[in-house]
Amino acid sequence: MESSLVTIFSRLRIASIAAIASLITCYSGMAAADEFDLSPEQPNRVHAQRDEAAIASIPKDFKFVTSGKFTVAVSPGGPPLATYATDAKTVVGADPEYANAIAESLGLQLELVPVAWIDWPLGLTSGKYDAVISNVGVTEQRKEKFDFSTYRKGLHGFFVKADSAINSIKEPKDAAGLRFIVGAGTNQERILLKWSDEDVAAGLKPLELQYYDDEAASLLALRSGRADVIVQPHAQLVYIAARDKNLKRVGTLSAGWPDRSDVAITTRKGSGIADTLTLATNGLIKDGTYAKILEHWQLSEEALPASETNPPGLPKF
Repeated sequence: MESSLVTIFSRLRIASIAAIASLITCYSGMAAADEFDLSPEQPNRVHAQRDEAAIASIPKDFKFVTSGKFTVAVSPGGPPLATYATDAKTVVGADPEYANAIAESLGLQLELVPVAWIDWPLGLTSGKYDAVISNVGVTEQRKEKFDFSTYRKGLHGFFVKADSAINSIKEPKDAAGLRFIVGAGTNQERILLKWSDEDVAAGLKPLELQYYDDEAASLLALRSGRADVIVQPHAQLVYIAARDKNLKRVGTLSAGWPDRSDVAITTRKGSGIADTLTLATNGLIKDGTYAKILEHWQLSEEALPASETNPPGLPKF
């Protein structure tokens, strides 16, 4: 009987913690409006000028899905990259704004097509859209089927409580002995396990990895001191930190560690448009439009010095 009561109270405690975490996330979400404009009107959207060199480079035999338009697929996975606006139908965020700048630089009108993440490869190969601009990382496997024009660094973020004594994590030794919240089966987990092995080989403490079922539970674990660091895609954590006002960034981690891994505009293999999009991106970098877009969405940490067509990507694991 006593054992049953302990089990019941334990389950009630877990349920209460989850409920509290959900309420914290719900109410703190209201604060994000102070940092990010998620209105459908986007009055402060950064616009681009026509880039005649990029326009002239469009292959003569390339046919846009719709004449005069740049049709782009985007997956509204969450702010600040791409999410539904407050009208619940317009997609806004850093990727849509960047897509619009590319369209404007090519003298085209943007046609944005919201898609589920799992659907973009088939839609692109079947010609439903001209490109995908949706935080797609360059990988060697994807390069077998698609062309890429890079436009952001692929970064994960190290974030801690605002009052944490941890101020910098740059390399494995900085992480020794710390408790990390990380998603199971993710690229971040793979890298942190390698970091832990390096630390142990160097005579340092291993990393402790913790796994939670959802964002609310993860953030509650961090706030309560059960974990030291949370590791997720950098952009996600930038938004959470702005929303909740109680986290700070202490470092970033390349998705391709120890090498760089970039995010890119994705196009059909051999379609010929990738070099034009690379040229357009470099034009936006040169005239400062690119930096303004990233700053607008608090993603300046992810800026590239230059765009490249089909650079080395993540290897097959």
